[in-house]
Amino acid sequence: MNNLGFKENFLWGGALAANQCEGAYLEGGKGLNNIDLCPSGKNRFNVMLGNLESFKPLEGEMYPSHEAIDFYHKFRGDIALFAEMGFKCLRISIAWARIFPNGYDEKPNEEGLKYYDEMFDEMLKHNIEPVVTICHFDIPVALIEKYGSWRSRELVKFYEKYTRTIFERYKNKVKYWMTFNEINMLLHLPFVGAGLVFKEGENKKQIMYQAAHHQLVASALATKAAHEIMPNAMVGCMLAAGVTYPYSCNPEDVQKAIDKDRENYFFIDIQSKGEYPGYAKRFFRENGIEIKSEEGDYKLLKENTVDFIGFSYYSSRCITTDPEILKTMTEGNVFETVKNPYLKASEWGWQIDPKGLRITSNTLYERYQKPLFIVENGLGAVDKIEEDGSIRDDYRINYLREHIKEMKEAVLDGVELLGYTPWGCIDLVSASTGEMKKRYGFIYVDKDNEGKGTLDRKKKKSFNWYKEVIASNGEKL
Repeated sequence: MNNLGFKENFLWGGALAANQCEGAYLEGGKGLNNIDLCPSGKNRFNVMLGNLESFKPLEGEMYPSHEAIDFYHKFRGDIALFAEMGFKCLRISIAWARIFPNGYDEKPNEEGLKYYDEMFDEMLKHNIEPVVTICHFDIPVALIEKYGSWRSRELVKFYEKYTRTIFERYKNKVKYWMTFNEINMLLHLPFVGAGLVFKEGENKKQIMYQAAHHQLVASALATKAAHEIMPNAMVGCMLAAGVTYPYSCNPEDVQKAIDKDRENYFFIDIQSKGEYPGYAKRFFRENGIEIKSEEGDYKLLKENTVDFIGFSYYSSRCITTDPEILKTMTEGNVFETVKNPYLKASEWGWQIDPKGLRITSNTLYERYQKPLFIVENGLGAVDKIEEDGSIRDDYRINYLREHIKEMKEAVLDGVELLGYTPWGCIDLVSASTGEMKKRYGFIYVDKDNEGKGTLDRKKKKSFNWYKEVIASNGEKL
């Protein structure tokens, strides 16, 4: 890396998730996954929080993931558009339920394996490096129904079998892997992050942190398997990141901000450093949480740490202990945050803070001393088609431009950055709200919140802008 900017082999690209783009939710032998049970509308958050138990889609509800943008059938044309932009990589996820429809099947589903073979071949044909998330909010429903999902130790062996299956199959096609998407989301949206459904009166903290232990052990086993099967592969963890600012210089606010960050760093501390941190042990003691482990768990965690830190960054967070200021919590963001008076917000209440990306990058790099990969960043906004057919999304260009400038500053600070894959490089279903109108892409997809539309693809103004960014390796913004 020179001292002037991004290295020559910097991985510019975009990011997608199977459950938000593929559709074809029961085609090709695929089983139901947890996101297939998350409706749009008023019940969505209750389901995502694990408060509504339902193991099949309900009548009268709309499920955006069932068709999504039909990437399952349209991936060749979409990948050609990504290649036209000059993508060096594409972050995509594998749907666990396409490979093992029930999760506990004896043999994998060959049709599912073949589908990803064809997708990776198409990417490699265009010199696009696959960056693959093994589990992106994607848990076979049969595992939730039969075992209670990640609250059960049984999930560890099923996940390991799944990972070894895909590593053997795609070992010559995929170099970059991430074990769990936004693993800390388990604490914020338990059904989305870990397929957890709670019964009344249960100790939610105990269940969530036990599930976290199982995921962390599973992640270490996947890292071990990857390094055995693919010695040249790089395996990463993935954090929903964004540094927490204290609202004031009151030491109570500063400590509260540290505690909030630790809540999320907990997972990555273990995946990157290989052991439970002291602050977590104290938290468990003070909250009556007892982690049930098996012999060899802690040795496994210590010996199989990740090679890089993947993270999403959309906004920073802000916290206080002042009860009056706490009344100004923002809406629309999964993470608890008060309104930062120095920042503007998106239409969905997400505070826009490019400088926060530099701060977050430096914080993570100094904490872990491992390469970073910014695998999500973007602006959800309503896009309008003009009378001449154009889509002038200058607001998206401005958002991304300012963030890329701060990425460059982080590189100049000495942060080792592998690549940058803005979220939703083609419009897809919003993970938080289930909407189509909350668009992120450089490519417009003709579909609305009611599921109507032709699914035709159309380039936005940002398409050609990002093409120039990649061609100039971030110099032309």
